[in-house]
Amino acid sequence: MRWIMQRPVYALVAVCALAASPIVMAADWGKPLGGAYEGADGKPRPVTPAPAELSPDERATMAVFERATKSVVFIANTAIQRDVWSFDTMEVPRGSGSGFVWSKQGYIVTNFHVIYGADTIKVTLADRSEHQAKIVGADPDHDLAVLQINVSEALLEPLAVGASHDLRVGQKVLAIGNPFGLDHTLTTGVVSALGRTIKSMSNRTIDGVVQTDAAINPGNSGGPLLDSSGRLIGVNTQIVSPSGAYAGVGFAVPVNTVNRIIPELIKHGKLIRPGLGLVLVPDAMAARWGIKGLIIGKVSRGGPADAAGLKGARQTSSGRIELGDIIVGVAGKPVATVDDLMDVMDAHKVGDQVTLDIIRANKPQRIAVTLQAVN
Repeated sequence: MRWIMQRPVYALVAVCALAASPIVMAADWGKPLGGAYEGADGKPRPVTPAPAELSPDERATMAVFERATKSVVFIANTAIQRDVWSFDTMEVPRGSGSGFVWSKQGYIVTNFHVIYGADTIKVTLADRSEHQAKIVGADPDHDLAVLQINVSEALLEPLAVGASHDLRVGQKVLAIGNPFGLDHTLTTGVVSALGRTIKSMSNRTIDGVVQTDAAINPGNSGGPLLDSSGRLIGVNTQIVSPSGAYAGVGFAVPVNTVNRIIPELIKHGKLIRPGLGLVLVPDAMAARWGIKGLIIGKVSRGGPADAAGLKGARQTSSGRIELGDIIVGVAGKPVATVDDLMDVMDAHKVGDQVTLDIIRANKPQRIAVTLQAVN
C-alpha cells in the first residue's frame, strides 16, 4: 500500500526533471513541420510490388478455405428463462459454436457441449441466412451431436470425409470455425500428437483423439479440422489452457469415430451400444475386495451373457456373497475397470462375437459372446 501511495510522487518528480531539461525543450515533439517541408517523409511511401505469384502452399491453403467455408456454419444456443419479477419468459443466450454440413438432407454436425441445455438453436449458413434447427441425435460420451435444418439442397455443401487412422505427426492441418462469434476464421498448424485420450462431459474417455497446435478458441468447438486437401479429419472439441485462452494444445474427435457415430445418431437419435447383458459390481468395491477385473454382479435373463452361460454373484443361505465370474479380458484386450470395457465395446457393433477371458472358481476360462443392443 505504501508503494502505491508514493508512486505519483515519483512520477511528478520525473516529469519536473524532464521539463527542466534543455534537450526536451528544444525538441518540439509533435510539432508539424509545415508546408515548407518537401522531404520524402512528407509524402506517401512507395508501394513495394507484390510477388508475381503466391507460394504454392499459400494458394493451396486459400483454395481449401474457400471451399470449406461453404460447409462451415455458426451455431447460436439460447435457453428460455422466466423473469423472477414479471414471470415473463425470454430467450437468453447460452453460448455459440461452430458446426459443418454433413449431408444435403440438412444434417449439421457439431459438439454436444455446443447445444447442451438449449431450448432453441439457430444455424447461420455461409450465405448469412439463419435457420431454426432441431436436435436429431446426441452422444455426450463422444461430445457429438447432429442437428437438422429445413433448407434447399442448393444451400448445402457437405465436407469431404477423410480418415484418421493414417494421420502422421507433423502433417499440416487447418481449423475453420467461429471463435468469439467471428465468422469463418482460419487457423493452421500441424498434427502435434495422435492417440490422445480426453474426458467428455459425461466423464467418459474419448480415445484416438487428434492433438493439434492450430489455434482453437471458444467458438471453434464443433468446427472441422481438415487436412491439406480439405478433407475432414476431426471435429474440434477441447483445448488445454491454464488461463482459459488458447495455449497451443487443441484436441479433435477423430473422423473415424465421427463417421461411425453420426449415422447412428441420424438413424436412432442416440448411439446404439453393443453390450453383454449383465450388471457389474462397481470398480470401487472390486478394488476394496482386492480383485483385479470386472466382477459380474447379475446376468440379465435372456441376454447374451446368459446365453453364453456366464454366472453372476449370489447370496448364500448364510447371507454371505459368493462371487461368480470375473472378466479380465475382452476381445484379447485386458480390462480392469468399467471404462476399459466401454472402450472395447466402442470398437464393436451389435452382432459381433467377442471372446471373454474370465476367472471362474480361480481358474481361467475363455467364453464366446455375441453382442446385442443394450440401450
